[in-house]
Amino acid sequence: MRDLAILTFLTLDGVMQGPSSPDEDRSGGFTSGGWAADYWEEVMAQVYAEAMGEPYDIIFGRKTYELFAGHWPEENRDNPVSNRLNAAKKYVVTSTLTEFTWQNSTALTGDAMEKITDLKRQDGPLLQIHGSGRLIQSLLAHGLIDEFRLWTFPVIVGSGRRLFGPDTAPTTLTLKKSAPCKNGAVMNIYRRD
Repeated sequence: MRDLAILTFLTLDGVMQGPSSPDEDRSGGFTSGGWAADYWEEVMAQVYAEAMGEPYDIIFGRKTYELFAGHWPEENRDNPVSNRLNAAKKYVVTSTLTEFTWQNSTALTGDAMEKITDLKRQDGPLLQIHGSGRLIQSLLAHGLIDEFRLWTFPVIVGSGRRLFGPDTAPTTLTLKKSAPCKNGAVMNIYRRD
């Protein structure tokens, strides 16, 4: 049996949409993309040290997978983040993708929550979800998330897709670790009770 952890970047007002660049995710008319870019260097050092240093497999939604697959395979081989991401086994929740160019990638088709439950039952490293907001909403609804690895940035954008929507079921969590970055971003790691 293995745990499933989400790794997500959030604004202070809870938006997780489009942290990297203005064009990352404009769905729903979102125009505030790239809100985390000024904080990356320090935050990514902390993310790697706290959440990506140990082996893990990754589960992606299709859009996040395409975004990552378009960048990380070509990233500098001296970058420990790219090495970890490229080596990880990658599962993609999709009904449309049939070809995968990023090494160690495979489709999860059919009932995604059933397939993810099956993955959790297997032996292996931690399962992580990076981004993939819609997938996280489904995982929340099915109670499949064991750990929340959240980085909150000192930015307010107002509108956008939030990690916890109005239909999120009430849940209690235990704070396992918290640490600020000098730039004002804060890491909080929670376990589901």
